[in-house]
Amino acid sequence: MHNLFLPIALSLALGVQAAPPQRVEITYEIMRNGAAVGEVTGRLEHDGRNYRLEESWRGKGVLATLGEVKRMSRGAIAADGLHPSEFEDRRPGREPKRITFDAAKASPGSPQQDRLSSIWNFAFVPPRAETTVVIANGKSVSTQVYLASGRERVRVSAGEFDALKLVKKKEQPGDKSTEIWLAADRSYLPLRILVTEKDGTRLDTVAVRIAVQ
Repeated sequence: MHNLFLPIALSLALGVQAAPPQRVEITYEIMRNGAAVGEVTGRLEHDGRNYRLEESWRGKGVLATLGEVKRMSRGAIAADGLHPSEFEDRRPGREPKRITFDAAKASPGSPQQDRLSSIWNFAFVPPRAETTVVIANGKSVSTQVYLASGRERVRVSAGEFDALKLVKKKEQPGDKSTEIWLAADRSYLPLRILVTEKDGTRLDTVAVRIAVQ
């Protein structure tokens, strides 16, 4: 009985939300099997019509010598979420990777996302009991399905939050697993992303500081 009513209860609980603050900066620590290997800072700016996302990644220890990785996504905000128009990925020693999106080809209700906008899109459109995310990387388009597994009280370095946990649906039993915790009491901002590879390696990205304006 509990399993039958969980999707209904989640749908009602996630029905409406306000837009996130116009300026948000979140710093994350990246851990590999419990050891800190990097730091990521994500920034969101929007005016209710258009948005800009920036992300910078820098390794720690030996990985610090790899330099800084920067990603940017910008586009429009619609009733069905973020509609990227441009995505850019800059890595030391490589040509910048740029992707442009054709607004005319956007599918109503499920616009294509880039790797950066996909995680922040939840802050503009609340996740449902089952949420489909369409991601374009410039060469191909992939579809990911996330299942809401319920609310949890989560404590991270950035504070203690009422969080909604999402679990990526696996295509094959042996696929890597992805779990996402969103701050349900803070516009579903991303708090934690845990990826467990096929060999058991755990990559944990956890919020250590959240600043809003």
